[in-house]
Amino acid sequence: MKPIFIEDVIKAVNGTINNNINTDNIFIEDISTDTRNIKKGDLFIAIEGENFDGHNFIDIAFEKGAIACLSHKKIDTDKLVINVKDTKEALKDLAMYYRNLFNIPVVALTGSAGKTTTKDMIAHCLSKKYNTLKTQGNLNNEIGLPLTVFNIEDNTEVAVLEMGMNHFNEISNLSKIAKPDIALITNIGVSHIENLGSREGILRAKYEIFDYLNNNGIKILNGDDDMLFSVKENKEKCFFYSLNNCNLDAYATNIEEKGIEGINATINYFDKSFDVSLKIPGKHILSNALAVTLVCNSLNLTKEEIKKGLETFKPESKMRMDILKTKNYTIINDAYNANPNSMKATLDVLATTKGRKVAILGDMFELGSFSKEEHFNIGKYATEKNIDELIFIGNESYHMLEGAKSNKNSLSNINYFKTQEDFMKNIDNLLKPQDTILIKASRGMKLENTVDEILRRENNGL
Repeated sequence: MKPIFIEDVIKAVNGTINNNINTDNIFIEDISTDTRNIKKGDLFIAIEGENFDGHNFIDIAFEKGAIACLSHKKIDTDKLVINVKDTKEALKDLAMYYRNLFNIPVVALTGSAGKTTTKDMIAHCLSKKYNTLKTQGNLNNEIGLPLTVFNIEDNTEVAVLEMGMNHFNEISNLSKIAKPDIALITNIGVSHIENLGSREGILRAKYEIFDYLNNNGIKILNGDDDMLFSVKENKEKCFFYSLNNCNLDAYATNIEEKGIEGINATINYFDKSFDVSLKIPGKHILSNALAVTLVCNSLNLTKEEIKKGLETFKPESKMRMDILKTKNYTIINDAYNANPNSMKATLDVLATTKGRKVAILGDMFELGSFSKEEHFNIGKYATEKNIDELIFIGNESYHMLEGAKSNKNSLSNINYFKTQEDFMKNIDNLLKPQDTILIKASRGMKLENTVDEILRRENNGL
């Protein structure tokens, strides 16, 4: 973080100080909302959540070297406390102030599926030419994005910021902080539909990413998404990408799927094209690569630079399309998260593999009243992909079972377990040597435990 004076912090958050302390020439060197990470010279911002309250740790923050704290509660201390109406809002206000200290291009992106992988791909490609900052992990909300912004340094040349949301106005607030120059929406699915009511509601919420797009900013949309393709936009500032529509700004031809080894294609954009060999499997990854190409082209990367970036990219997370090859199995560990779109995409990948195929699928969360229908549809879809062994785990996944059974032409073996523990008791009867196994569910299901159990049993010769 670039050091900033306390006086500028006070003005940015419209705060007051608790004591008659001379703040002249006092500056902060970093910002933290977690006392475990406090360093000497930091500003500690006490965030109050549902299950915790940072105000209870202000004394600890000062003990560890914090030079000042932001608080919306009365604190009895002789240390420097900046009083604000709401520390969460103050965090965002301070991030807006800090963002405006830098004149660098900002890429912002959101979507119902694929946004984290796409963000990582964009940052990886841009880093071949620029000093690039990106959102780490899933720090994409109203706490995480400001903390990412504070990591911009004087030598940062471009920032790539992921934006997530659960409700209306959240992405608008993030866009206000980021002030993006390029904004991308990967797709409109049904994640968080319980809060937003419909896909039309999700479209409105995702579209908030453009609320504070710079006047000459660029919009990039997925032309294969029915909701996004239907929007009316100024074609001079809005670009669409597609896996198969050759009339759009970027599209793919000569697609060759290589199972879990990856996917080859020709990427065409405007008057340029190049052949690419991606190391990650699936047409959804190729779709992400098209979006990345448009972003990178807008930031003046050559086709050679884009190609090199795409071909050397690998996911950082061990639970996002992580291919594990063991003595007995090939495991596709995609247990980090799930929604209907990503479930279908990974089932498509599994269907391209050779040999016996197994899908271990768990509940998808935050689908509200659509949960039964969406789980039913995934179960039916899985049988249409000719998966040999289908294993559904979780309360909501019972509806996957119903969907699978509804396909009277299915040749799949179909299994259901209410809990992951119940499945593990039967694991020996369901898995066979040389199986290719897909494991996927929403984060809360923790199906990585199933991955660990398979590996443990194999390592112990069970």
